[in-house]
Amino acid sequence: MMAIDRTDRRILEVLQREGRITNAELAEQVSLSASACLRRVQRLEAAGVIAGYAAQVDPQSVGLGLQAFVRVQLKQHDGETIERFVDLVNGWDEVAACHALTGDMDYLLHIHVADLEHFSRFLLDQLLNTAGVADVNSSFVLRTVKRAASLPLTQLEEAR
Repeated sequence: MMAIDRTDRRILEVLQREGRITNAELAEQVSLSASACLRRVQRLEAAGVIAGYAAQVDPQSVGLGLQAFVRVQLKQHDGETIERFVDLVNGWDEVAACHALTGDMDYLLHIHVADLEHFSRFLLDQLLNTAGVADVNSSFVLRTVKRAASLPLTQLEEAR
C-alpha cells in the first residue's frame, strides 16, 4: 500500500468531483506547480490508487429504468462453483456490481435493466438457470436517495 499524504488526498478529492479538470486547474486547486501535480497524478495512477476515469451515466436516461439488488445463495461453495459463478457474473452486462457477503447469502448483485420483463428474463434465463444458484432474494429500487461516486477521503485525515 502506497503512502498517501494530505496533498495526494486533495488531488484525489478534486479528481473524484471533476474528472475532466485540466492539470493546470488541478495544480492551482491543490497549490502545486503543474509539473509537480502531474508527477503526483502519474504516481497515483501507476500505483493503482487512481483506477481509471469514467463518465457517470444516468441509467434512466439511457433506458435502464429498473434497478434491483439481488442477494444470491449458491448451492455449493467449492472453488469450482465459486469460480464459475464469478466468471458468469463478470459476463453479464446487467450486473453493475457484485459483492461477496458474510451472513446467510453469498453475494449481492446490483442490477440495471430496462423493465420488469427484462429483469424476469435475466433472473430466469441467466441467474437461476446457469449459475449454480440455490436461492435469490430481490429488492427493487423505488428511488435513489444518495449516489456518491467518490470515496470519503477527508474521513481518513480526521480518523488519525
